[in-house]
Amino acid sequence: MERSYLKQLLTEYDKKRMQAIYEADKRKETLYKEFPRLAEIDSLLSKEAIQTSRALITNPDHSLLKQLNQKINTLKKEKISILHSIGKEESYLKPIFECPICEDTGYVTNQYTTEMCSCLKQHLLDLEYHRCNIFNLKKKNFEHIKSTFYSSNVDEIKYHSKLSPRKNIENIKKISIQFIENFDNPDEKNLLFTGNTGLGKSFLSSCIANELLKKGKTVLYQTAPVMLDSIIDYRFSKGNVSKDVYQQLLDVDLLIIDDLGTEAMNNIKFSELFNIINSRLLNAHHITKTLISTNLSLQNLFASYDERIVSRIIGNYNICYFFGEDIRFLKRQLS
Repeated sequence: MERSYLKQLLTEYDKKRMQAIYEADKRKETLYKEFPRLAEIDSLLSKEAIQTSRALITNPDHSLLKQLNQKINTLKKEKISILHSIGKEESYLKPIFECPICEDTGYVTNQYTTEMCSCLKQHLLDLEYHRCNIFNLKKKNFEHIKSTFYSSNVDEIKYHSKLSPRKNIENIKKISIQFIENFDNPDEKNLLFTGNTGLGKSFLSSCIANELLKKGKTVLYQTAPVMLDSIIDYRFSKGNVSKDVYQQLLDVDLLIIDDLGTEAMNNIKFSELFNIINSRLLNAHHITKTLISTNLSLQNLFASYDERIVSRIIGNYNICYFFGEDIRFLKRQLS
């Protein structure tokens, strides 16, 4: 299944790349007509570059090479000066690729090795699951987290905390940012978001996903019921679940498991959930992190799940307890 997806994606990538190059050529053509000197400079730069290459091969005279480089630098400065005078940057004449890392080729070459770009990996995940980006990530960022929706009053009896809901969400936000910044640190713990509905768990999960995607990480979102059902279907060869689907759950950089506790559990699902959590902790290929979101309290987690599962979470996850008034309800009142 992944091969057909890959072929489809590479065709789309090629179209995107050619379109970006075409649009850059049109911008360049328009600018050359208005400012012929820019065309002359680019032509001279090409000639100088060829001469420099020949000089390196036929004449190792460093003084000649220095002269050629000085000419090139002088021409480049003149080109930049002209562009600045008309309010343009040098990048205006270059293709604007959707992914600046691979330049819309889907692959990145590091020294002598070529590997799939993270953007292509993410697109493959999206196509494989059709659920990966259920969040509208463009609007999900930390700037949109309004701590003013959380009360500044401390209610230790109600929330079992000496912190106010506002101070608590600010602390959780700091923990989340630290998680993003230290993602590649093997000592940085995973995240467990626990608390009632409507307190921002899913929104903050989206913010984290958004920031990590910007960093070139792959992210896979799954609700616990869908994830476990997919694994069972794969194990028993039901439906159209391939081995790639299961392997991605193990290897994706960030796996977000939402709604833990809403699935119908049995011994097989207990074992599979433990295997996913444990395998990602012990991943030998590369660092993988997991974010679990649940409405269950720690006490209910202990009551509902195998001790092995909860012990892995307690020992390897930063536990963030969300409390306060339902944000969705407050927003509806204000709208």
